[in-house]
Amino acid sequence: MFPIRYVQDAAEVAANQLQGFFAGWPNPPTPDTHLRLLRASDHVVLALDEATGAVVGYVSALSDGVLCAYISSLEVLPGYQGQGIGSELMRRLLQSLQNLYMIDLICDPDVQPFYARLGMRPAAGMIVRNYARQSGL
Repeated sequence: MFPIRYVQDAAEVAANQLQGFFAGWPNPPTPDTHLRLLRASDHVVLALDEATGAVVGYVSALSDGVLCAYISSLEVLPGYQGQGIGSELMRRLLQSLQNLYMIDLICDPDVQPFYARLGMRPAAGMIVRNYARQSGL
């Protein structure tokens, strides 16, 4: 098990600490773009490997700060999965959003049990995906 430190401010990290995310994406964001999206998020929780300083997981959310939040992404690097990091990221984020009426996210059916363990419920939704803009550029 790796020593992990959790922070809630993306100002504490640099793009070179954001390596290996978006695996399998045909047109992934660069680490610089990833850092921009983390810093632009209303809420973020980052998991850092204390030994290397690398960001090994993150969760981010957008919110109106009054009633609603949307959890836009959660990712833990493959070598760090299975240690409870994703669950801890979500617990910390949900705690920071607990004063809101609704907290939503869109996910594939195979990961719904993960979110259900954290108190979330399945719901129907609609999406638009513009894959030409997947890299964020």
